[in-house]
Amino acid sequence: MKKLMIAIMLCLSMTGMAQSEWERPDIQTQKSDKSVKTEKESSTDDAKYLAGAVPVVNGEVVWTLDLQVPGKNAQQIYDIVLNYLVDLVKQENQLEGSNVSLVNKQEHKIAASIKEWLVFKNQFLALDRAKLFFNLFVECTDNHVKVDMRRINYLYEEERGDGTHFRAEEWITDKYALNKKGTKLFKGSGKFRKKTIDRKDELFEAIKNVLQN
Repeated sequence: MKKLMIAIMLCLSMTGMAQSEWERPDIQTQKSDKSVKTEKESSTDDAKYLAGAVPVVNGEVVWTLDLQVPGKNAQQIYDIVLNYLVDLVKQENQLEGSNVSLVNKQEHKIAASIKEWLVFKNQFLALDRAKLFFNLFVECTDNHVKVDMRRINYLYEEERGDGTHFRAEEWITDKYALNKKGTKLFKGSGKFRKKTIDRKDELFEAIKNVLQN
């Protein structure tokens, strides 16, 4: 029942964006042979994950990439980012339903619904991972791109019945993932916070790289 409610909520959120200019992109759905690194080597320095690392905007966890792209117009930026996202949703760590959901060609906007594995540990006889769901909203203008990562949810330990569903706002924010002094990560929610920040950094860095090439 929880999985059904999550799917309905995501569908409704995307439907609300659909205006006359919005349409479903005409893309191939075949999975790519490319794979992405789903785990990063753990760092002993947690400073980047502490107080302020997870921004809350109007009650919602939102990370924003606000990037100047000199020498490229809105159409060029749109094409590059769209191609990147089309490739992203075909990669091996992606789950069924991960897709570029809507595009607005006239306004150079893209909405993607990403569903993928968030891996905490992958060792012999020890696999610890969660399903990560989030939306990417892209707005392209001349010499500039804005990418929002928001509506972040997790499904954990699904093999134990229906699993446990977490919203980012109630799990990885300073209030829920850090001690009162903001100097230490809690063990449970802290690992979600670290891996989500790492994934956000990885995605934003990838978008920067494709736009700078």
